[in-house]
Amino acid sequence: MTAGLGFIGAGNMGEAMIRGVLSAKLYPADRVFVHDTGAGRSEALRHRLGVSVASSVAELLEACDTVVVAVKPQVLPAVLAGIPGDAARGKTFVSIVAGVRLEAFERALGEGAKVVRTMPNTPAQVGMGSTGVFFPAGVDPATRERVRAIFSSFGEVAEMPREELLDVVTALSGSGPAYAFLFLEALADGAVRAGMGRAEAYRLAAAMLEGAARMVRETGKHPAELKDMVMSPGGTTAAGVEALERGAFRATVMDAVLAAWKRCREL
Repeated sequence: MTAGLGFIGAGNMGEAMIRGVLSAKLYPADRVFVHDTGAGRSEALRHRLGVSVASSVAELLEACDTVVVAVKPQVLPAVLAGIPGDAARGKTFVSIVAGVRLEAFERALGEGAKVVRTMPNTPAQVGMGSTGVFFPAGVDPATRERVRAIFSSFGEVAEMPREELLDVVTALSGSGPAYAFLFLEALADGAVRAGMGRAEAYRLAAAMLEGAARMVRETGKHPAELKDMVMSPGGTTAAGVEALERGAFRATVMDAVLAAWKRCREL
């Protein structure tokens, strides 16, 4: 029987991961096990996605060799305290818990468990996530490949050479959707101010941002080169870019990422 994939906690991010894994056919639905303390949450996922429900963490660990820990940081100590070392031995624990260092897991789970730390983001809910992953030195190649496959099933994966860089991932791609939503809203407000209907402005702004991001990924060209392809001498784009630069757009965005990074380190 195929070893299972378990989820301790199954909120929005956990569900997004499960959908990606099932869509990519990495595991059959009945070998994905969920344990969530939220009333009815596990049963709802069983009904919608066909996954298996574990009545306890112990039951989940018995069925799974890879376990995604997807709980809130304030709940994590109680979850880890409920996992005996002998049950954790030989298992791979994949954390998506924000701000919790590997050493906290290693202390609680003991030497026999492998722990991987990750930071996915909310666009995973539409299959377009971006995830930073850190593998400690002791994690074997097969486990690394399995974890990469899980996160690749719903978006891009970037491996970080040092754990502390996950704080930068949090500031960039974790918090980044909020920056993008704010920018999208501002773009639409500008179009509304010029006379466009709001629904049309939101639809065009969203499509434009998605298309621009895809151009960066698929052409492999530097963003500055792509910008110059749009910005004709003396044209409309040049006027718009000048207005952004007068408002210190570039420096403000850089400051936003740095502010989020500093706050992440404080937490």
